[in-house]
Amino acid sequence: MSPLGSVNPLAPSVLTRIDAPLPKLTPGVLGPQSTPPSDGFGKMLDGLVATVDAKQDASQAMTRKVLMGDSSQLHQSVIAMQEAGVAFSMMVEVRNKLVESYQELMRMQV
Repeated sequence: MSPLGSVNPLAPSVLTRIDAPLPKLTPGVLGPQSTPPSDGFGKMLDGLVATVDAKQDASQAMTRKVLMGDSSQLHQSVIAMQEAGVAFSMMVEVRNKLVESYQELMRMQV
C-alpha cells in the first residue's frame, strides 16, 4: 500500500489550477469588501451589538443550566463565557477606535 493511500488520479481535484479563470462571485460571499454596503455603517454596528448581546445571553443561559444542575457540560459553559468575553472586548475596541477617529477629525483644521 502506498503512503498516500488509494488516491484515484482520474477523480476531479478539489484544488483548481492557478491559471484557471476565477469563478463569478456573488455579492456578500467575501464579506464587506466584495460589494459596497447598502445598509450603512449604523446597521453594521447594530448587527455587531446584537451579535455580542446574543452571545452573552447564550452564555448566561448555559451557565444557569450548569448551576441549576440541568446540564453537566461545564466546559461548554466556560467556552461560551470566553467567546462572549472576546466578542465584547472586540466591540469595545471598535468603539475606542471610532471615538479616537472622531477626536482626530475634530482636531483637524479646515
